[in-house]
Order: sequence, then C-alpha cells, then structure tokens
Amino acid sequence: MGAKMSGMAVTEECKEKFMELKKKKTYRYIIFKIDEKVQQIVVDKAGAPTEDYDAFAACLPESDCRYGVFDFDFTTPDNCRKSKIFFIAWSPDTSRVKSKMMYSSSKDKFKRELDGVHYELQATDPTEMDLDVIKGRAS
Repeated sequence: MGAKMSGMAVTEECKEKFMELKKKKTYRYIIFKIDEKVQQIVVDKAGAPTEDYDAFAACLPESDCRYGVFDFDFTTPDNCRKSKIFFIAWSPDTSRVKSKMMYSSSKDKFKRELDGVHYELQATDPTEMDLDVIKGRAS
C-alpha cells in the first residue's frame, strides 16, 4: 500500500517535541500540520508551559485542519494534581475537502507515533473542544 493511503510520514521533530511535552513539560501544547510539499507531518507551533488552553485554541486556523496535543493540568476532587494529554484532530467545516481527507487518513498512524496520549477529540468547530469538554473528559 502506498504512502498516500497509509498516512503521511512523521518528522523526528514531531516525536521529539511530543516527548519533551510529555516527560519534561517543556511545552503546554504543540500544533502539527501536514506539509503537502514534502508529504510529512511537521511541527507548526509549540506553546510555552505558561500558556493556557485559550492560547492553544487560538492557534488553530479558522479554515484549515491541524492536529494538536494539549497537556491539561487539573486537580482531582481528593486534591491530587494530575495531568492528561489530549490529542485533538481539528477539521473545521470550512476547510478544503482535500485537506480534511489528508488529515483524516493520517490521523491514526500519527497518533500511534505519540505514545502517551490519554484522550482524543475530533472537532469541527470550537464548541466541540472547549475547556468544559476537556475538563469533562479528564475528570
């Protein structure tokens, strides 16, 4: 089966940055995009540990697809501090059909490369991935 059918290649930088987010907490979030010219998934932006969920959501383009991982910190009802990593497949209705198809066909392979994701969300508009949805899934 060709590379087109099984999803895009993933750069080493994607895996390295994800491991830094997961193990060292170097980043709060990472946005990934498909670079059509080189047929690879690449890092689009990485957010500092001090950035919040709103900053992450603001980085997702209004009319183009992206993948994102967000390291969500929260406190449990019994006062334990925890962290869960969310994988978000952002595919707004206004994005190109070709883009939606590429992101959809590459998602599972890419997510398998990111060892340590706790939850996955598929979102076509901001309400499907707002902070209340994240909090609800994490608790």
